Amino acid sequence: MRSWHLLSRFYSSQAKRPSRFAEGTVSLDHFLQRGRALALWRTIVRGCRNISDEGTREETMRFAREEFRRNKDVRDLTQIRYLISTGKTQWEGMERYITGL
Repeated sequence: MRSWHLLSRFYSSQAKRPSRFAEGTVSLDHFLQRGRALALWRTIVRGCRNISDEGTREETMRFAREEFRRNKDVRDLTQIRYLISTGKTQWEGMERYITGL
């Protein structure tokens, strides 16, 4: 009888998953693009540490954070690839400027 109680508790806790699981699974390509976006984010965060001026550092992080938040709901793979590519290009240009200081 006791094991039934524990088992029912386990199943009831499994049913209360967050809503993101209700959306279903993502495709492999979406999964890979998400990894690329996260890698770009990490690169930007690490690179911002090299900005000596605190105001410029904060402004750069704020801009990057707003761009990522603004595009967080994009689902079209072509647009996701474009955004990641554009973000990398913009960051590389900024990075050249930062290292030149």
